[in-house]
Amino acid sequence: MSAPALASALAQMQSLATQAGDAAAGQRLSTVAGDQDGFAGELKASIQRINQLKLQAGDTARAFQAGEPGVELDDLMVDMQKASVASEMGVQVRNRLVTAYKDVMNMQV
Repeated sequence: MSAPALASALAQMQSLATQAGDAAAGQRLSTVAGDQDGFAGELKASIQRINQLKLQAGDTARAFQAGEPGVELDDLMVDMQKASVASEMGVQVRNRLVTAYKDVMNMQV
């Protein structure tokens, strides 16, 4: 996987994180060049964000089922779609990373 492809994937992940917005909306993913952890740190942060979205959707679903005031069906649907889109993005990034790893391992030196 080339550097532009990785940068594109990270930009897409940042876009999803920005659009999803949560309690920590002020914390944006840093760019690879400015982050001490590099790609591994970005990947870890993205996976944590996906997990957080899934947990938030689950909490909203439980609150809606319990009939808590202030939790509407549209809130539940939006949270579930955010989690679904984030999960699908994570799967696609994983698939690209696996393909890139296989390509590198099959290169002849």
